[in-house]
Amino acid sequence: MGELKSKEKVEARARRHKRIRSHLAGTPDRPRLNVFRSLANIYVQVIDDAKGVTLVSASTLDKDVVPQIQGKNKTDAARIVGKVAAERAKSAGITKVVFDRGGYRYHGRIAAVAEGAREAGLEF
Repeated sequence: MGELKSKEKVEARARRHKRIRSHLAGTPDRPRLNVFRSLANIYVQVIDDAKGVTLVSASTLDKDVVPQIQGKNKTDAARIVGKVAAERAKSAGITKVVFDRGGYRYHGRIAAVAEGAREAGLEF
């Protein structure tokens, strides 16, 4: 019974993400900052949709992020991942992005990623 419920939730998120993506796309001058949230980790990518290329990425599994998030809760870890992604984007010459919440509510870890990216200087 529980498996069916989780499959429905995954499909519903996919529908929401598809609906969101119909309204926004990353361009070379303003790429898309995409967030994926699993139960344990969070992943951020900066994507140029015109070329279909990931320009920058960061996650809680990156070797240089793991020591920073040691002992922190998932929301604090998400904020750190947002900062790291923004720093990497800035070093790649990206200052403005379009935020893609990936079908998730703008709440909790998703909002923390956005706040961390803004603190590190990304504009959206």
